Amino acid sequence: MKLFNWALPFISLTYANTDSSSCRCQPHESCWPSSQEWNTLNSSINGNLVAVQPVAAVCHEDGSNSSACQEVTASWKNSAWRAAQPGAVQWENWEALPERNETCYIESTRDIPCGQGQISLYSVLAKSAFDIQETVRFAKEHNLRLVIKNSGHDFLGRSSAPRSLQVFTNGMKDIRIIDDFRPAGAVEGKEEGPAVTIAAGVSLQELYAAVAAKNRAVVAGASYTVGAAGGARRSKRIPKQGPILSTFGVVVSVTLRTFDEVPVILTNFNVTTSMGDPRFWDAVVDFHAAIPSFNDATGGGYYWLAPNVQISENTSISAVTVMLVFTNQTDTKQIDKLYTPLISKLNCTAGVTTQYTSVSLPSVGYLFTKLFLSGISDDTGGISILGPRLFSRDLLVSSDGPGKLVSAMRSLRSGPGQAILGLLVAGGAVAKNTGQIDSALNPAWREAITHIVIPRGWNQTATLEEQEAVRKNLTEVEVPILRAVEGDDKMGAY
Repeated sequence: MKLFNWALPFISLTYANTDSSSCRCQPHESCWPSSQEWNTLNSSINGNLVAVQPVAAVCHEDGSNSSACQEVTASWKNSAWRAAQPGAVQWENWEALPERNETCYIESTRDIPCGQGQISLYSVLAKSAFDIQETVRFAKEHNLRLVIKNSGHDFLGRSSAPRSLQVFTNGMKDIRIIDDFRPAGAVEGKEEGPAVTIAAGVSLQELYAAVAAKNRAVVAGASYTVGAAGGARRSKRIPKQGPILSTFGVVVSVTLRTFDEVPVILTNFNVTTSMGDPRFWDAVVDFHAAIPSFNDATGGGYYWLAPNVQISENTSISAVTVMLVFTNQTDTKQIDKLYTPLISKLNCTAGVTTQYTSVSLPSVGYLFTKLFLSGISDDTGGISILGPRLFSRDLLVSSDGPGKLVSAMRSLRSGPGQAILGLLVAGGAVAKNTGQIDSALNPAWREAITHIVIPRGWNQTATLEEQEAVRKNLTEVEVPILRAVEGDDKMGAY
């Protein structure tokens, strides 16, 4: 792809009156690269530099009924499509810059101007480590703000930044299966077993498919657009200052340990009550009390607590939805027994309805490639900020711990359709490796058993003041409610 030269003078003119109180060079300042300098960078990386607009810009221009606008409209909530666009991230609030009234929403009328927002002005569609090195050097030389985007699956806004130069790694898709990995510099005989080396742009869906084809498994997540190059055991980074490694580096590839395939059992468990029935929260307490027994049996997965779900015009319910996977298990009857005490207790409670299923699957690869990630994409494109907190196993095995946790969650005000998310992604080997592995992992993970997340958002028409009110309430009111359950000196957040 070639640099759109027409964009160069336009960008400088557009930001001529921008506030210059920034430590990075701005388009209207004399330090900003000239057209010739941008073209020199473009030539050095084989024409992989592009000028970037927010993806919805084509719907705010003359001819907004064009095929380009129709494509964007049809793809707006497609996470795979968003991952492949330099001018988009997964959640719209990280594209907008409300402080400067710069938004570019697909739903907005044509008469509302499309602002650049937090979308980078230029992007390098990186194909190699050399492309990245050249880009980082260029940004350093001209004091430009630099961001790295793979898929844009980021709840902290790190994949976008105003007036920035983007390193776009999504096109780096190399995957290499290794029978016996030897770390760089290690002598023969110091191999560490089977592994897979992946380039920075490989998605979880691509990773699972590649290792499953070799009858291997990896420990990762369950999303179409999470970059698999996160949480690496070994990584190759390109330092920002040539051969001298500094505190900042761009991940080019990572190596992950792989494991023998094992069978799994997938369980689905649902609890419903009428909305406002206090027995809903009693059921949530009972479920959390059962979590340690599930975890001890290798169970992990996700659950959702939704106090207010509208199922028809005049009917709303409260619901718990649980999806757990038990690894290296084949006997569904044994797993069913783990649920029996909980289900029996809830079924004896008036006003509470339960549903439960379990199924044995041949492998981890089958679970992800045929079920969890068998489609094309997730549904994203909305507005989302998160408030998380880790909670310990000690809490849930104590007599009053589940009640304390649920009391805190109950005090959160969840609107219609809002859910509290729980992730059982700890325990097991994470806990067993306490003190055995030196890593940057938050130490609280070693003690954790569940990760509770509060998602919040706002309408596209919300004012800056209204948006700030949501952020402030989440950060200063709701998260502290969760933090108080075990205190400031214990646990943490992810």
